[in-house]
Amino acid sequence: MPESLDIRITQRVAHIALNRPQVHNAFDDALIAELTLALTELEGNAGVRAVVLTGNGASFSAGADLNWMRGMAKASEAENRADSERLAMLMRTLNFLSKPTLARVNGAAFGGGVGLVACCDIAIAVDTAKFALSEVKLGLVPAVISPYVIAAIGARAARKLFLTGEIFDAAEAARIGLAHQVVAADQLDAATDRQLELLAKGGPLAQREAKRLALAMSGMTSTTATATDRDNATLIARLRISAEGQEGLAAFLDKRVPNWIN
Repeated sequence: MPESLDIRITQRVAHIALNRPQVHNAFDDALIAELTLALTELEGNAGVRAVVLTGNGASFSAGADLNWMRGMAKASEAENRADSERLAMLMRTLNFLSKPTLARVNGAAFGGGVGLVACCDIAIAVDTAKFALSEVKLGLVPAVISPYVIAAIGARAARKLFLTGEIFDAAEAARIGLAHQVVAADQLDAATDRQLELLAKGGPLAQREAKRLALAMSGMTSTTATATDRDNATLIARLRISAEGQEGLAAFLDKRVPNWIN
């Protein structure tokens, strides 16, 4: 069993919980690899009709793990590119999974956590959840997740949130299209079950083709996404080793303000 995930399959639904609650389910290389592998295996599991993704503990996912970020700050551009391409593969695998996917957003989702939500077909958030795309505060950009986030919320909202890095609440997430439904914490399971009941009424082949159709009609295919992901991984690798990126990461890790703030 993967250490960073809690996986159970019941009634033809795979429930995957990010299982690093002590760090708010932040990404590191192990979680990325384990989640990519789990999704790949579920792709070929004919006994699974749908996938629910959530987080154990108080958060959905806080984005990048501090120790992982510290390592990437010291890594070369080539190493950063390879690292970013692995994260891109995870997002692409989730986005193009042939089975319906549902994000059960039980708490905060920042950075890459927002990417996971955007890659799912359906997103239900608890009303206390907070969201942010705060990479610019580190001298970086949300490059790898950008195609999926923009597909979910549109370019206009993305331009604002990418630039400000501000925290926004669940109501705003629903308004801009990141979340389909916002519910109280004690209604989250019931709302999730209701969507799973609706999904169970559809034919699996039809659902697979409906998902592919919706993605293709929006201009997104696995082939085009692979090329875009490669370009975006190159971009974030370049920014991570830039003077501004190094200063932003160092300031964040040292718990101080970066030098571009007077």
